[in-house]
Amino acid sequence: MRLFVRLLKNANPKIEYYSRFSPSPLSIKQFLDFGRENACEKTSYMFLRKELPVRLANTMREVNLLPDKLLGQPSVRLVQKWYMQSFVELLDFENRKPEDPHTLNDFLEILIDIRNRHNDVVPTMAQGVIEYKEKFGFDPFISSNIQYFLDRFYTNRISFRMLINQHTLLFGNDTNPAHPKHIGSIDPNCNVAEVVSDAYDTAKMLCEKYYLAAPELKIEEFNMKAQKKPIQAVYVPSHLFHMLFELFKNSMRATVELYENSNESLPPVKARVTLGKEDLSIKISDKGGGVPLRKIDRLFNYMYSTAPTPSLEPGAVPLAGFGYGLPISRLYARYFQGDLKLYSMEGVGTDAVIYLKALSSESFERLPVFNKSAWRHYKTTPEADDWSNPSREPRDAMALLSFSLWEQPTCIYTK
Repeated sequence: MRLFVRLLKNANPKIEYYSRFSPSPLSIKQFLDFGRENACEKTSYMFLRKELPVRLANTMREVNLLPDKLLGQPSVRLVQKWYMQSFVELLDFENRKPEDPHTLNDFLEILIDIRNRHNDVVPTMAQGVIEYKEKFGFDPFISSNIQYFLDRFYTNRISFRMLINQHTLLFGNDTNPAHPKHIGSIDPNCNVAEVVSDAYDTAKMLCEKYYLAAPELKIEEFNMKAQKKPIQAVYVPSHLFHMLFELFKNSMRATVELYENSNESLPPVKARVTLGKEDLSIKISDKGGGVPLRKIDRLFNYMYSTAPTPSLEPGAVPLAGFGYGLPISRLYARYFQGDLKLYSMEGVGTDAVIYLKALSSESFERLPVFNKSAWRHYKTTPEADDWSNPSREPRDAMALLSFSLWEQPTCIYTK
């Protein structure tokens, strides 16, 4: 306890120190090669005891640029407390030598504690933002900054957990006997269609629980590199499952709600998996009625959801609600240089496409860096819009238009 208090006093200078360093992005191939060929716990320890504080410090400095009223919300303060505690615990290993027989085991245990402590970071931070919105409302500038921050904050968390999971799975006791060929959390031969089916089955059970019905699934594969062979990828199955599960939930909900008062059978949700020279793409298509073009961007906003906000019941998994499913899924896709895009036709349905890198050597982590560019983003006042905005048109716009068309020319051409 005394050690923790002493380290806490020294934490702020250390946060400033570690935030001066940029994170070191790794590729899936680097993760894989290390785990396969020369997995050395000492080497991993020496890297993580510096890299983890760097990634924590970068996001901890950036969170302080948020509005004071948001930082004052209980949920946001709780998240900051978790991050501070984890940072302080990692500082304990700053100068501990790996040759000490207790160091590596103590480090492993601390990583597991930190990972468990951060399990609820996403919903807790989301709850804090919702509390702030309900109390103070949003102006466009603050909303834009919060969107910018949360994209970076949640990406940082994804990367933080990736590093911890690789270490604990390779050198700890929490290995998965069901997947002995996995290298940490990475599957060198991830069967994409199987992950699609697993995500669909899980979403289907949830949909049937809420609606007593669910659309069927049709899967197609097109392998440009090896026709008629299943598409495999070097990837993190849990990341892919998360993305697909969110997309299937959205497609199923839209489909069932559109057809719930109809005598027609539910149209199936279609999944098409394709592997090209550069991209591995997964398209999820539904006939759920689609959304208007103006709402597409809102679907990736953390404060927007078409479903009512559910209660935070322990163990409950809502079909929809808090509004962070799609934006977080897009971050998972972008984390290794991919993307997630929506293409919708109102009145028909929506196509959601996950793009991943076909080559693991090109799948580098995409990490936020706290620097002057990030700082300026929060401090720069937005300039006036340089495109016409219909919402700003005067109510008697037609009268003005009439004047400009009929009255003005008589003045212009008068001699």
